Amino acid sequence: MEDPLLDEPIIIIHLMKNFRIVFSFVLFLLFGLSNAQKVGVVDTEYILSKMPQYKEAEARLNAQIDTWQSELQNLQSEYERKRSAFESEKVLLIGDQLKLREKEVMDLDKNIKTTTSLRFGATGEIKKLRTNLVQPFQDQIWGAIKTMSEKNGLGMVLDKTSNNVIFLQKRFDYSDKVLDILLKDTDKKEKTKTKK
Repeated sequence: MEDPLLDEPIIIIHLMKNFRIVFSFVLFLLFGLSNAQKVGVVDTEYILSKMPQYKEAEARLNAQIDTWQSELQNLQSEYERKRSAFESEKVLLIGDQLKLREKEVMDLDKNIKTTTSLRFGATGEIKKLRTNLVQPFQDQIWGAIKTMSEKNGLGMVLDKTSNNVIFLQKRFDYSDKVLDILLKDTDKKEKTKTKK
């Protein structure tokens, strides 16, 4: 007999996905119909993939990554070779010879870990280079989206890739008005508390 609680997380995830879709559609309708604004959708990943300069820069970055991976594999091979030699000769080594060879193997292992972290880690060189690679192209895309939006009278542009609003005319941004309402409500509550 199946436990209905096991299906609950799947159902919740499914409902959350449906809620996002429905919520996005409702927002689209509210903004689209009430303000008679036009909404556009773009796919920034697709745009990036079609830009020749980006492809060239990405190819150079991938070549650099391949070089670093090859260097790391060479270090790993050297470490394995020296560690194996050390393990088999360990019984024959004495005193300083033993300490020197052991330190040599440990230093290689430490070097591999440091190199891996510095280049391939979450905040490593590859992450920074990829961010630096993409940023100028994203700026170009944003500029082109802004120009296209103004030419076509779009009030809002959504990114198909990330489901984010990437362009919004200031007149359609009600954030400050919502904040004003919230702050007025907070002020009213504070005044009510101080009167008591």
